[in-house]
Amino acid sequence: MPIDIARLRTLAAALAGAAVFFLAGWPLPLLLGPMLGCLLAALFGLSLRDMGGFGTFMRSYLGVAIGSTVTPALIAGLPAHGASLALVPVFVVVIGGLGYPFFRKVMGFDHATAFYSAMPGGLQDMLIFGEEAGGDVRAMSLVHATRVLVIVTAAPFLMTAVYGVDLTRPPGLSWRDLPLAEMALMLVAGPVGWKLAERAGMFGASILGPLILTAALSLSGVIAHRPPAELIWAAQFFIGLAVGAKYSGITGRELRVDVGAGLAFALLLALVSLAFIEVVTRVSGAPFVDILLSFLPGGQAEMAMIAIVAGADVGFVVAHHLIRIFFVILVAPVVGRASDRRRGR
Repeated sequence: MPIDIARLRTLAAALAGAAVFFLAGWPLPLLLGPMLGCLLAALFGLSLRDMGGFGTFMRSYLGVAIGSTVTPALIAGLPAHGASLALVPVFVVVIGGLGYPFFRKVMGFDHATAFYSAMPGGLQDMLIFGEEAGGDVRAMSLVHATRVLVIVTAAPFLMTAVYGVDLTRPPGLSWRDLPLAEMALMLVAGPVGWKLAERAGMFGASILGPLILTAALSLSGVIAHRPPAELIWAAQFFIGLAVGAKYSGITGRELRVDVGAGLAFALLLALVSLAFIEVVTRVSGAPFVDILLSFLPGGQAEMAMIAIVAGADVGFVVAHHLIRIFFVILVAPVVGRASDRRRGR
């Protein structure tokens, strides 16, 4: 079987980025290091490629890690956060209402590209909807990747420098300290949950399938721990690598127009997020860090990973991001088609 040079190059760039972050003592070296290492490699013109099915396989264990935090106590406590959860659709509408005219009028994107670039949903889902609507998939991919990269990079530095959050703690017990039966179940739950959800046509199958399956194991009392820390660290690495690899083959025009638009949009989102975070802190009794991570529209996987490492209430954070993504997936295509009909398409 021929050696995939592009994947070896991507792996080397990710490892180099992680090493730099470790040596510098920067937060989340196994998430942010690979992300920025691959970004720099792409900017220097190196051809990169993500890890394909193996990367998705590793990503499934983030779903296992999230699902293991779903306990009866968490479910019982969600109604107390009803006001916060109810603000998520409003948050999405405000983002879309500001983002669409920015991409359409300021950046000159076509209607479909502008609309699906402005929607803060899952990257893959927005690309599928945008492509079906006739949008520019490459532009949308770079905009969403830049949104995720900026927010996910800025959040840990903000949390450590301003709020003193410790992001150096292990995300769970070592494999040596976990019950063997539980660890075996969690190892199986990742790929099995992913494939079952994929067969059912579920969006975000690689995360949501393992999440649901592991949550069932947790709620029934079969497991009482997270996956081993070593597995979560590995999942971090491949999640960061996948984001950075999306910049492969980037041109000067794409860097100036599409990435520039993504950077400006990320700053706009930061302002909107801070306003909502201020409101939610007044109506919710949740800790500030939980609210911060719930209303920063980075990728669901990346924000969940930061929540795990930060010791935040992962269930609370993920509940907000799932509502955001479900709302966008349910509403965006309907609004998009209605807009197309008004335009006579």
